[in-house]
Amino acid sequence: MRIVALHSNAEREKLPAAPGLPPLASNQIDDQGADLHLCAVNQAGQVQAHCSLWWRATPRFSGHRVGAIGHYASVDDDFAAALLEGAISNLRLHACTIAIGPMDGNTWRQYRFVTGAGTERPFFLEPANPREWPLQFERAGFTPLANYYSALNTNLAQKDDRIAPHASRLAGHGVRIRTAAGENLDTQLGRIYGVSRVAFAQNFLYTEVPEDSFRAQYSQILPHVLPELILLAERGLELVGYLFAVPDLAQAARGGAVDTFLVKTVAILPHPDLRGLGTVLVSRAHQEGLRAGFRRCIHALMHENNVSRNISGHYAATMRRYTLYSRELAS
Repeated sequence: MRIVALHSNAEREKLPAAPGLPPLASNQIDDQGADLHLCAVNQAGQVQAHCSLWWRATPRFSGHRVGAIGHYASVDDDFAAALLEGAISNLRLHACTIAIGPMDGNTWRQYRFVTGAGTERPFFLEPANPREWPLQFERAGFTPLANYYSALNTNLAQKDDRIAPHASRLAGHGVRIRTAAGENLDTQLGRIYGVSRVAFAQNFLYTEVPEDSFRAQYSQILPHVLPELILLAERGLELVGYLFAVPDLAQAARGGAVDTFLVKTVAILPHPDLRGLGTVLVSRAHQEGLRAGFRRCIHALMHENNVSRNISGHYAATMRRYTLYSRELAS
């Protein structure tokens, strides 16, 4: 067994992968700015486990210099152990004081392991992993840093007594909610980015990204969205909040009917007079989804301490749990 350090997809493509090892997407290492890519290789030259490391541009966390471990996959526990120790050694060499993973550099990209699978099928844009991967992290000395969950609403017609008073008060403050039907969605991305960078600034492990990176990420999803499921909350000409939802295209990929949509993002500017806007947006999304022919809605990938849990808890039951891990790196 040996650990091989690489710096690009071109280098990685020269190494054959073991059967069953999930492949890296084309140019994934380069496009996501990984500082190093590590492979655990057997005597036959096959990659049995791999990961990428980031230490230059990582989120802030509690005074630490964060190193991120992402692009993780393994088909063997022993190779996984060697790979993770190699990752820890490299992050220490670059003065990192904590390793966080799985996280592809920052929380705008893929991060978290599924640690409570439940019985529902995987949904569009959801992380997926064998049950062994989080156990491999735990055996390497990682412990849970944060927990997340997704919740399923199977009754889109469900009433919420909180909506009317919230909606009335928001209307009194000049807030109006509309769908993005008839809009140029690419144009709206600039406004959505402006709200996101303010609304999420205090979120756990937040990292600001340039607008072009934000646009590039969302532009991949836009061909699949229904404008009726994008809600814009405006006060005059100012966008003060939005809800971004998308059909569960994983159902279509499996050859089934798409009867479920996902609430992917809800963002509200931190103004006191916008209290309750998230609740109103989620309720409106359920109404629009029902009108569009959907039967179910997944409130996707929420942090356990986020206000979204209060909103979701009224409508939906937990269907899946996820964990993000960390390990402090003593010198």
